[in-house]
Amino acid sequence: MIAQREYVLTDDDLIITKTDPKGVITYANRDFMRICGYREDALLGHPHSIIRHPDMPRGAFRLLWKTLQRGEEFFGVVKNRIADNGFYWVLANITPDFDRHGALKGYYSVRRRPARAALDALIPVYEQMNTIERNSGKKDAPDLSLAWLERHIAELGFASYEQLVLSLNQEVFSRRQHA
Repeated sequence: MIAQREYVLTDDDLIITKTDPKGVITYANRDFMRICGYREDALLGHPHSIIRHPDMPRGAFRLLWKTLQRGEEFFGVVKNRIADNGFYWVLANITPDFDRHGALKGYYSVRRRPARAALDALIPVYEQMNTIERNSGKKDAPDLSLAWLERHIAELGFASYEQLVLSLNQEVFSRRQHA
């Protein structure tokens, strides 16, 4: 097995994308193209899942979509794939984008470098979720790993995944205030 190269975001990297309601990319900023290694024509009109890393549990994306479908913003730590099969980690904030009549136009996503403490805490969680998914039927796997995640978060004393992620990334928010 070939080792994957990690790109570590800097404090100045700011990834921004917009998608339609089905997750098809309609806008990608220069940082996103530079970091993920895709040209604009390879991104626009394609599903955002083009950068989905196979190490990310499907249950995490189930949570993401459930949150967005309720019209709420989502905060999460996500491992993404680079075109050359490398990877990078982000602290993602994804927000539903509504028109003036309240109809969903799509999603707006801003991503920054996550705190090291967040990665140290969440990588083993994602590994456990992946184990659950590998040992489950394909149809039920995302729901089973998400159920485990929600129990685990409650055992840690947090009310939600979002609360856990925000707690683990306090240094990111304080860096932004002092910048």
